[in-house]
Amino acid sequence: MRDLSPGATIWFTGLPSSGKTTLAHGLAKRLSDAGYEHVEVLDGDVSREHLTKGLGFSREDRAENVRRIGWVASLLARNGVIVLASVISPYRDDRDAVREMHGGRFVEVHVATPVEVCASRDVKGLYAKQRAGELRGLTGVDDPYEPPLHPEVVVNTHEQSIDESVEQVWQALS
Repeated sequence: MRDLSPGATIWFTGLPSSGKTTLAHGLAKRLSDAGYEHVEVLDGDVSREHLTKGLGFSREDRAENVRRIGWVASLLARNGVIVLASVISPYRDDRDAVREMHGGRFVEVHVATPVEVCASRDVKGLYAKQRAGELRGLTGVDDPYEPPLHPEVVVNTHEQSIDESVEQVWQALS
C-alpha cells in the first residue's frame, strides 16, 4: 500500500450518478478497516450545501466550487488526513489546478460510467428533470464533461460491483 499516512487526496471525478460517492464511502470503510484513523469523505453535494452555498453552475462557479473543495482537501491532506473527494469537477484544468495544490499527495480516480448508465441510475432525478425541460446545464448531457487524460485509476462501475470497484482503487494505491 502506498504510504498514505502523511495524508493524501483521492479525487473521484465523473458524471452525476456515476458512483463517485458510493465508491468513496466504500474506500473509506476499507481504509478504516485497514487501520487508517484519519479518513474524511468530502462529497460535492454536501459541500454545495455548506462550503460553496450560493454558487451556481456557470463555468466560473463550477471552477470556484472545485477550487474551494480542492483547497480544503489539500489543507486536510497536508495535516495527515486521507481525503476522499467525490466531486463531478467537469473541467480538466480545474482538476489539474487542484492536483498542483497537493504537491504530490493526489490520486485522480475517473469513475468512467457512460451517461446512459448514469441516466438509468438517476440517483437524484437530475436526468429526468433535464429530459422534462426543468433543468439545463446537466454535466455530460447539455454541459461539458472533460474526462481526465492521465488519471491514476479508471473505474468502470457499470462493468463491476461496488466491491470490485473499491478493490480496484485499493490495488492502485498499493
